[in-house]
Amino acid sequence: MKYTDVAIPLGQVWSSPFAKWQGSLAEVSSIDLAVAVTSRALNDRRIDPSQIKGLVLGWTVPQPEIFYGAPTLAARLGTNGVSGPMVSQACATSVASLSVAAGAIMAGAGIQLVVATDRTSNGPTLSYPNPSNQGGAPISEHWMLDNFNRDPWAGNSMISAGEAVAKEAGITREQLDELTALRWEQYSRSLADDRSFQRRYMVPVEIPRKKGEPLVLEADEGVRPKELDSIGKLRPVLPDGVHTFAAQTHPADGCAGAIVTTVDNARELSGGEGVVRLLSAGFARVAKSRMPMAPVPAALSALEAANKDISDIAATTTHNPFAVNDVYFAAQTGVALDAMNIRGSSLIFGHPQGPTGLRSIAELVETLRERGGGLGLFTGCAAGDTGAALVIEVTD
Repeated sequence: MKYTDVAIPLGQVWSSPFAKWQGSLAEVSSIDLAVAVTSRALNDRRIDPSQIKGLVLGWTVPQPEIFYGAPTLAARLGTNGVSGPMVSQACATSVASLSVAAGAIMAGAGIQLVVATDRTSNGPTLSYPNPSNQGGAPISEHWMLDNFNRDPWAGNSMISAGEAVAKEAGITREQLDELTALRWEQYSRSLADDRSFQRRYMVPVEIPRKKGEPLVLEADEGVRPKELDSIGKLRPVLPDGVHTFAAQTHPADGCAGAIVTTVDNARELSGGEGVVRLLSAGFARVAKSRMPMAPVPAALSALEAANKDISDIAATTTHNPFAVNDVYFAAQTGVALDAMNIRGSSLIFGHPQGPTGLRSIAELVETLRERGGGLGLFTGCAAGDTGAALVIEVTD
């Protein structure tokens, strides 16, 4: 899927901090969070809401009044007369939302605002009528827990998919622990100098409350150290498995966003800072219960669409809910493990689902920006043994 004349103004892709599951944002609707974070992001970047011509809202966990999600969010942001599609593609939601926005730009629709927001905390329990059941008893589903624990087609859990890939690829517990410790060390670098790297793209959360001071979240919450000595002592999650709780991500709450427009308009909106050209995206699906393999064909598809090779890529970030993802990706592509995710990844900072990819794309942009530009690749897996990838170029 190749894009032409689509870009993000440099500095205009952002993310909130991520809050731990059942943490500070556990009782905040993801729509309210989106209003707070996006309003702050637009204001800080001096973006006039009246310039926005379309909204793409990405989410994966139902919230109260989500039926009206996109038009409600647009109205609350002051983008009068604007609406747009809502996108839900599990952990691939960020790339899918950017892809929808890119299509609108190529069709001449005007500036698009992409917002991805999710609250995995306090996920809803849904009740489905089933009159033919005994006594008419309904069927219930806990949106988060039931779907974490069972893929209805594959018939097993996501962690089982991670274990299956590790076994087939001959990936050991030691490799996963070493990768996890490396990702912790890389994330720690993003905290240096009073979090100067994170502050380049991170938008603090500030939400008014009925009583007392506003709810404020300025940095990631719930991130635990994952040093080799300590994680090596943990038991595997599954009997005879190789993944511990340290070697997989944790559910989280958060919001991310971006402005998508034409290259010339992006240059104007960036005030001379440069642009992030969206070159291509790729989507893929692999064999049943082999989800951690999917980032590889997704990345190769995106690279082929952009007419690029993996050797052309200057920086790579990944959504890696399991440590096996990155070990497998490195083995298949030749990308060095320490050259990926050099300032952190979802394995460490957590996974709110919809916005996770967009945060990693923001970190990819800032990594390339530090290096003076170049080509970047984001790739990650998603529920249903799927993957999504994006190729970008940071340039003048």
